[in-house]
Amino acid sequence: MNKFITTIKNIFAIEDLRMRIFNTLFFIAIYRLGSYVVLPGVDPTRLKQGAQGLFGILDTLLGGAFSHASIFALGIMPYISASIVLQLLTIAVPYFQKLQKEGESGRKKINQYTRILTIPIVMAQSVGFIATINTEAIIAPGTLFTISTMIILTAGTLFCMWLGEKITDKGIGNGISMIIMIGIVSRLPGAIIGEAAAKGMRGSLIFLIEMVVLFLVVMAVIVLTQAVRRIPVQYAKQVGGTTQLNAQRQFIPLKVNAAGVMPIIFAQSLMFVPAIVASIWQNDSDTASYIGVKFSDYTSWQYNLVFSLLIIVFTYFYTAISVNPNQIADDLKRSGGFVPGVKPGRDTSEHMDEVLTRITLPGAVALALIAIFPALALLAGITRPMSAFYGGTSLIIMVGVVLDTLNQVESYLLMRHYDGMMKTGKLRGRAQNIAMAS
Repeated sequence: MNKFITTIKNIFAIEDLRMRIFNTLFFIAIYRLGSYVVLPGVDPTRLKQGAQGLFGILDTLLGGAFSHASIFALGIMPYISASIVLQLLTIAVPYFQKLQKEGESGRKKINQYTRILTIPIVMAQSVGFIATINTEAIIAPGTLFTISTMIILTAGTLFCMWLGEKITDKGIGNGISMIIMIGIVSRLPGAIIGEAAAKGMRGSLIFLIEMVVLFLVVMAVIVLTQAVRRIPVQYAKQVGGTTQLNAQRQFIPLKVNAAGVMPIIFAQSLMFVPAIVASIWQNDSDTASYIGVKFSDYTSWQYNLVFSLLIIVFTYFYTAISVNPNQIADDLKRSGGFVPGVKPGRDTSEHMDEVLTRITLPGAVALALIAIFPALALLAGITRPMSAFYGGTSLIIMVGVVLDTLNQVESYLLMRHYDGMMKTGKLRGRAQNIAMAS
C-alpha cells in the first residue's frame, strides 16, 4: 500500500504528467457529457430501451450514446471504419504502399486521407442510424429532420476525432482508443450493481465467485495481450575510426496476438449475415428457419462454433497483412543484423514467417475462447450487461488501453528517475493501436 501511495505522489509530482492527466480527465468529461445530449427533434422518453445485435455491440462501445440518440451517437466508429479501409488500401494499392514506406510524412498523408474518408462514411451511417430510431420518438419526421440529423451526427463524429487528437497531444496515450475505452468502462459500475442486485443476499457467494472468475479472465487477457516470442538478433562488429563496437545481441518481439481485437470485430460483422439471409426463405424452408433461429442466438453452440472459426481465420489474415516478414528481414539486412543460425535475406524471412505461423495458432484459439466467453457467462446465469465484460471486444479493448496508459505513465516516471509502477515485471505497450486509430 505504501508503494502505491508513493507512486501516486511521484506521478503528481511531475508537473507535465500532472497536467496531462488533468487534461485527459477534462476531455473525457466533455465526451461523456455530449453522450447524453439528445439529438434535436427526438423525444428521449419514447426511445427504445437498449439495443440488440450489432447495434447492441455499438452501444456498448459508445457507452450508451447510440441508444440515447445523442449527438455522439456514432462516436468515433466511422473514423475506425475509415482507418480499416485505408489500411487495407495500403496492401492493395501501390500508391498507399508507397506512402506507408515514406515514414512520418507518409503517415501524415494517410491520416489526412482517413479524416477525409470519415466524412462520407459518417454521413452514410447516419442515414442508417436514423432508420433505427423509433418513429414515435421523432417529433417532426421528414426531410428537414433527416438532413439536420446527418449534419449534427457528422459534426459530432468530427468533434470526437478532435477530442481524441487533443487527448493524444495534450493528454496520456492514444486518444481514440481512450474514448472507446471510456465508453465501455462507463457501463461497468451499473453492470456490477445490477448483477449484485439480481443475486441478492442469498446469492452473495455466487456473486463473489463471479467476481473471482472475472478477475481470472482479465488476467488471461493481459497475458494474451502481453505475450511475445522473442527472436534473437545478432549485430556484427562495427569499426569506426579508432573505435570498435562489439557485436550486440538484441531481440525482435513477435506478439502472440499481433492482430489485436480486429479479428473479433470482423467476425462479428459477418455473423449477422446467415440470420439475415435465412430470414428471406424462413417461411418456405425448415432449414432456413433453423439457421435463422440458431444464428440469431449468440449463445447457441452453432453460432459460437462458426464465430470461433471465423476469428481464427481472421487472426491469420490480419496478422499476415500487419506483420511483414520480408520487410523485417530487409531491415535487419540493411542494419547489419542477422538471426543466429539463419542466413540473411530470404532465409530470415522464411524463418520469421514460420515462427509467426506457429505462435499465431495458440493466440487465435485463445482469442476465440475469450470472444465466446460472454455467451458462456450468460448461459451460466450472469446478467446480460455484466456478461459483456467477461470477454469479447469490450474486455480486450479495456485491457489494451489500460496497459498502454500504464506504459505511458511508467515512461514518465523512469525519465524523471522515479521508481516504476511495479517492483518486478515490465509493462509492454501494444504493438498497434486499436483499430489502427493512431
